[in-house]
Amino acid sequence: MMFGGACTQTPELMPLPIALSRALSNRLTEAKLERDFIRPDGKTQVSVEFDEKGKVLGIDTVVVSVMHSKEISLEELRTYIRQEIIAPVLAKYGFSISDVAHIHINPTGNFVIGGPNGDTGLTGRKIIVDTYGGYFSHGGGAFSGKDPTKVDRSAAYMARYMAKNIVAAGLAEQVQVQLAYAIGVAEPVSLRVDSYGTGKIADEEMTALLRKTCDMTPSGIIRKLQLRNPIYGKTALEGHFGVNDQPWEQTDLAETLKSMVNI
Repeated sequence: MMFGGACTQTPELMPLPIALSRALSNRLTEAKLERDFIRPDGKTQVSVEFDEKGKVLGIDTVVVSVMHSKEISLEELRTYIRQEIIAPVLAKYGFSISDVAHIHINPTGNFVIGGPNGDTGLTGRKIIVDTYGGYFSHGGGAFSGKDPTKVDRSAAYMARYMAKNIVAAGLAEQVQVQLAYAIGVAEPVSLRVDSYGTGKIADEEMTALLRKTCDMTPSGIIRKLQLRNPIYGKTALEGHFGVNDQPWEQTDLAETLKSMVNI
């Protein structure tokens, strides 16, 4: 079972918490090349407050932990992270430092020893970070290390493509697409759209539209999303979703979907 999601919270049609967390991580990577006291290991987390209808109320907490050289003091590091990492990322999404209730920068203190030396070994790919930060469901399958004939990867990309195009077409403010497959059966055994009550048409109608316009067989997905091409290096660096030059992030289906309904 694979899931894909999209919503109107950010320009890339991703949930705000994971979009901010990923942008902070990408900014840390840039900073490592700009300042010699920033080292490779780092983690980010953003907690966003929503109302009962799923609308963003504000940012509650931003956490940034980054490995650093022993030459820089914790106070200097925190000032740098606050001004050069957190502030510009928040600004990109229309927020400021003053909008955040709590900011934690290296809350455990000095972070000089990191990577495999700081932890016992290394974990595998973190599938929630690779997708939507827990905002949408996850079927449990990892992406990295699998070729595109494995639907754990390809169908998750297709589900994102379909969800994003539904939102881009203005058919809903938030959508989750679920696909399920049986081994040896090319067509999905299940396709379900959930618009969380934000749809301008019924969820069943969106499901029917996708069945009419999308080839959801593994071979069809591979062709449509160009999954035989060498495009995967960027997913390991910047994430799988919300990186707009990837084929599954294109919204070329949106106009077709819009033309097929009366809204």
